[in-house]
Amino acid sequence: MSLNDTINSINGVLFSDYTVYALLATGLVFTIWSGFGQYRALTHGVSVVRGKYDDHDDPGAINHFQALSAALSATVGLGNIAGVAIAVALGGPGAIFWMWVIGLLGMSLKMTEVTQSMLFRNTDDPENPHGGPMFVVKKGFEEWGLAPIGTIIGGIFVVTLIISAVTGGNMFQAWNVADITNTYFQIPQVVTGIILTVAVGLVIIGGIKRIGAVAGRIVPIMCALYVIAALVVLAANIGDVPAMLALIVKAGLGIDSPPPVGAFLGGTFVYAMMWGVKRALFSSEAGQGSSPIAHSAAKTDEPVREGIVAGLEPFIDTIVVCTLTALVILSTGAYNRAPETKFADASQIQFVQAVDADTGEVREGSWTIETPVLPKLTQEARRIRQTPENLAGWRDGESVFFVVAADMDTNTGRDLRKITGTVGRDEDDNWVVSWNSLDSDITPHLRENEDGTFDLGIYGDYAGASMTAYAFDRQFPGLGKWLVMIAAWLFAISTMISWSYYGEQGIYYFFGTHGEEAAKPAVLIYKVIYSLLILLTTILAMPLFGPDKKAFIATDHELDMWTTLGLGVMLVANIPIMWLFGAKAMGAYHEYFRRMKAGGDPPHEAPPITDVVEGKDVE
Repeated sequence: MSLNDTINSINGVLFSDYTVYALLATGLVFTIWSGFGQYRALTHGVSVVRGKYDDHDDPGAINHFQALSAALSATVGLGNIAGVAIAVALGGPGAIFWMWVIGLLGMSLKMTEVTQSMLFRNTDDPENPHGGPMFVVKKGFEEWGLAPIGTIIGGIFVVTLIISAVTGGNMFQAWNVADITNTYFQIPQVVTGIILTVAVGLVIIGGIKRIGAVAGRIVPIMCALYVIAALVVLAANIGDVPAMLALIVKAGLGIDSPPPVGAFLGGTFVYAMMWGVKRALFSSEAGQGSSPIAHSAAKTDEPVREGIVAGLEPFIDTIVVCTLTALVILSTGAYNRAPETKFADASQIQFVQAVDADTGEVREGSWTIETPVLPKLTQEARRIRQTPENLAGWRDGESVFFVVAADMDTNTGRDLRKITGTVGRDEDDNWVVSWNSLDSDITPHLRENEDGTFDLGIYGDYAGASMTAYAFDRQFPGLGKWLVMIAAWLFAISTMISWSYYGEQGIYYFFGTHGEEAAKPAVLIYKVIYSLLILLTTILAMPLFGPDKKAFIATDHELDMWTTLGLGVMLVANIPIMWLFGAKAMGAYHEYFRRMKAGGDPPHEAPPITDVVEGKDVE
C-alpha cells in the first residue's frame, strides 16, 4: 500500500460517522449543560463584541471583535461555499435543515472549547498571551500531577496543527487562488504567488496585533460582498424563497423529499442528514480546537466572556452564510438543473463494457458509454455561459455527466447513477466526450422521465464552489465568475494569515518553555518558511516542462489529503479534552452569569464602531 493510500485510509477512520456522532453528542451535552447558551451568544455575546465590556487594563493583544474576525477568517471561506453546494447536490434541500441543527449545536461546542482555552491560557506577557487545546491539556494534567502526559498529548496536537497550518491553511489556499486566477484571466501562477507571499508576509511578520487588525477589516468586507450578492439574487427570486424554506424543513424531517429531476439524483433521509451534519461540523471547525487559539489572544480578564463571543462563529458561518448559499442554489434551480444539451435519439447512445487501459482486457461489471459528437449547447446554457452565437459553447477539459439507471446506490436508495466524462476535441476538431466507467452488477440503461421519454441529456458536472458560481450565473450571467474570483482572493488571504498564527502558537509551545525571547528566533524562521511556501507552491503549480507536465508531483488533492489528516487528528484529540475539562468550563460559565445577574461588572457605553474595528483601547 502506498503512503497516499495509507493516509487516505487513516482519514477515512478519523472522519468516520462515529466522529460525527461523538461531535453531535458533545454539542448536545454542552447545549443542555449551559442551559442553551446559544441564547447568551446572540444577546450578551453581541454586546461584548460591540465593545461594551472592553477594558484597556485587561490582559490580551486584540479586542473581542478582532479575535472573532481572526477566528472567522479561518472558517468562513470557499470551503463553506463549496461545502454547502456539495451537501445540496448530493443530499438535497434536506441537508440544509441539518446544517441549521448542527450550526446551533456547534455554538455550544465553540463556547466550551474557547472558555477552556481562556481558563488555561498563558498570560506571562499580558500583551502577547498564548492559548489553545495544547495549553489546556498541558496545564490541566499538570494540576492533576500528570505533567509529562499532558506535555506529550499537547505536543502531538501541535504537530498536527502545524501540518494543517502549512498545508490546508497555506499551500492549499495558494494553489487554488493561483489556479482560479490563471483559469479565469490567464495570469501566470507565479505572479499570483508573489503577490500573495508579499501580502501575507507583511501581515504575519507584524504578529497577532497586525493579524487582528487586518482580519477585522477583511472579514466584514468579504462577508458583506458575498451577502449582498446573495441577497440580490434572492430578491430577484423573492417569490420562491418561502417555498424553498418550507422545502428545506420538510425534506430535512423526511416529510416531503424532492423527486430526482434533472441533475439531482435524489437521496434517502439519512443520506441528506449525514451530508448536512458533516458539512456544518467540518466547515465551522466546531470542536476542532483551532479557533480557541485565536480567541486566546483576546483582551479580557473574563474567560467566559470570550467563550460567549466564540459562540457567534457557527451562527455567522453556518446559519447565515450557508443558508444564503443554499437559498441561491435552490431558488435558481442549480441543483436540479436541466441538461446543457441532449442527444437527438436513444440510438446514439451505446452501453459497452469498460476496457482496462493498461492491459486491454474487458473489466467485468464495469461499464461505459459511447456517444457521437456533442450537439451545440441549449439556448439557456449559452445565455448562462455568455456564449457567442458562432460557438458551440463547450470548454476544453470541462467535466460533464450522463444519468443512467443501474444497480441500487445504497446512499440515495435509488437506481440512478452518474457516468462522468471530460470534454475535448477529436481529430476532426469536433467536440466529443471521453467517458469514464461505472461499476454495476447489471447493464446500465437510459433513465426514463416521468412522461415516459428517455433522458438523453448531458449535464455540466458542477461541484463545490463551481456549483455556487454557476447558481449566481444562472440569475446574472458573469456574476459567478467575478464573485468567486474576489472571494477566492479575500478568503485565501484571510485564511492564510489566521492559520499562520495557529501554527505560530504551536511553535511557541515547543520553544517557549523559557519565555518569549527564547521562542522568537524559531517563530521568525517559521514565519519566513510559511511565507516562502506560498511562492513555492505557485511556482511548482506551473507547467514548467510543457503543457501537460508539472514540475511538482503533488496535486491539490494530495495537499488536501495532508491537511485532512491534521484536521482529523486535531478533532479526535480535542473532543476528549473538551470532556475532560468541560466541568471546569461549565462551572466558570454558570458562575459568571450568576455574577452578571447580580449586577456585577455592568456594561459601559459602546465605543465608536470605527474604534472597535481598528482595535483602539477603551479609555
